[in-house]
Amino acid sequence: MGTQLLKFLTKQTHVSAIGVRFKTTSSHYVSSRARDPTFEKLMDKYKNLLKVISIQDLILANPKNQAISLDFLSNLSQKLHLNRGAASFLRKYPHIFHIFYDPKHSKPFCRLTQSALQIVHQESEAINASLPLVVDRLVRLLSMVPSKSLPLRAIFKVWRELGLPDDFEDKVISQNFQIFELCDAPEPGTHILKLVNGVRSSSFTSSVENWRVEDCCKEDCSVDRTEIQFSFKHGFPPGMRLSKNFKAKVKEWQRLPYVGPYDEMTEIKKRKAGLMGIEKRAVSIVHEFLSLTIEKMIEVEKISHFRKLFGIDLNIRDLFLDHPGIFYLSTKGKRHTVFLREAYERGCLINPNPVYNARRRLFDLVLLQRRGLLVEDSEEN
Repeated sequence: MGTQLLKFLTKQTHVSAIGVRFKTTSSHYVSSRARDPTFEKLMDKYKNLLKVISIQDLILANPKNQAISLDFLSNLSQKLHLNRGAASFLRKYPHIFHIFYDPKHSKPFCRLTQSALQIVHQESEAINASLPLVVDRLVRLLSMVPSKSLPLRAIFKVWRELGLPDDFEDKVISQNFQIFELCDAPEPGTHILKLVNGVRSSSFTSSVENWRVEDCCKEDCSVDRTEIQFSFKHGFPPGMRLSKNFKAKVKEWQRLPYVGPYDEMTEIKKRKAGLMGIEKRAVSIVHEFLSLTIEKMIEVEKISHFRKLFGIDLNIRDLFLDHPGIFYLSTKGKRHTVFLREAYERGCLINPNPVYNARRRLFDLVLLQRRGLLVEDSEEN
């Protein structure tokens, strides 16, 4: 049935009454959301970056021979969503992919250009240099789970989003045995990652709490501290109609107390919180999850795998749609991707990190497409 806020506070351009929310299908609810041109434009280009990364991973999979045949890629064209075929896609990005003929195998192959390889090394170095932050991210993620543990396969789904090294089992888990414990799960062949007993997790401060402190400390801050105590930063899509009733309900929701993402949600607290308090806790958990990611964005499908693990009984996608001032949901590229609105300005992270900067360089090469070929050709030669 979806979550509570729009039932409680919305009167959006395409959702004119609370009753409509109950009758609409999930797909109609997605299509009726208010669009944000900046995020839509970003995702329109970003979907091609995701295809580039998929091919790049295939090329780098074999350390001894970092090249793949075009025949192999062509067989994967449908799976990789290369609508015009592998060769056409590769030629579109000559700054990233170099096609060459291998006389030994009598067929064309593809490898990464020097520019692309430099970016790969830059990202790897940035991740290795930030391993203490990686450990902190992983501890925070586990701390939001009531059991303080997660299936290892769940972490594998988001390892890139969290900025983990591809061999994080060795570099992060094994090297920090005083923090992490890897146990066998009841299901054969699966493992559970848990925090070692004694690791303090309740002392963490969430990103939204940091924002509240920063906002209150500003010289020009005119907001009463009691007003901001339980608030989340909001920024609505351009052109979205905000009625007086909508604004009043948002203000009421902002004042609502809730149990934070790192605090224990006992049955007593759950009963006291009520439906809206439970939903606000869910918002705080997914808000913190997005704050932990490198690019402050993630596929909805991936974060949905954590819903039950976090103890969230609500539909994650509807949660994002119900809070358009906090999150933005894009459906570009045949996937649903959610952004943390406050982290972005004009399609870029406001506070970039070294790993994001490396990935942005690759994104810039994707945007460049075939422009500047003479410079690239001289580098290759």
